[in-house]
Amino acid sequence: MTTGTRRRMGVEERRQQLIGVALELFSHRSPEDVSIDEIATAAGISRPLVYHYFPGKLSLYEAALQRAADELAERFVEPHEGPLGARLLRVTGRFFGFVDEHGPGFYALMRGGPAVGSSTTNALIDSVRQAAYEQIIAHLGISAPPARLELVVRSWISLAESTALIWLDGRRVPRAELELQLVHDFAALAAVSAAYDPEMADLLAGMLAGEPADSPFADLLTRLAALAPAVTLPS
Repeated sequence: MTTGTRRRMGVEERRQQLIGVALELFSHRSPEDVSIDEIATAAGISRPLVYHYFPGKLSLYEAALQRAADELAERFVEPHEGPLGARLLRVTGRFFGFVDEHGPGFYALMRGGPAVGSSTTNALIDSVRQAAYEQIIAHLGISAPPARLELVVRSWISLAESTALIWLDGRRVPRAELELQLVHDFAALAAVSAAYDPEMADLLAGMLAGEPADSPFADLLTRLAALAPAVTLPS
């Protein structure tokens, strides 16, 4: 038989609860539209008690962004097993899963929300981008990436970010198609770079070596081959 008495939370446990509640609210509505009173009600505590743990909405918002950034960075972690194309597709799927689950929160993370331009927010965004970059470089098996490869990977990360932000505005393109298209975009960026640089050409050959016939990279080649007869080059 329970007495109905609520367990008293420790300081850190309560802080983490408030961060979780705030992140959940920010994930479904613009942070500007979420009040401290709503956060307090959702957490089952009083408004003054929220301020006991966080000096203001901005500090709570930044703590929620930190948790979101940590979770998003974890989405890029993938075992180094199997074809590269399939690995990238799984990573892209988890990335879009986060975007889908935390739409307004993701938008706020990438665009700053109430903390736009703050050094804290900028550092969080940069940390996510750097984590994604390091994971992809590791999957390519490159210890010292050349300048063109760094350009390809960082450009692709920027493309994934902007694609997700545009997709959130109406979700007019099926998510699964965009996930596959982004993997194709990675191969396309690498291929264009390879056309200019022998080192990148070698890296591209290594990327494609061993890819099975049903891989995302093979699918791109099939799609491009189907387009070739319809393309007429200027004389």
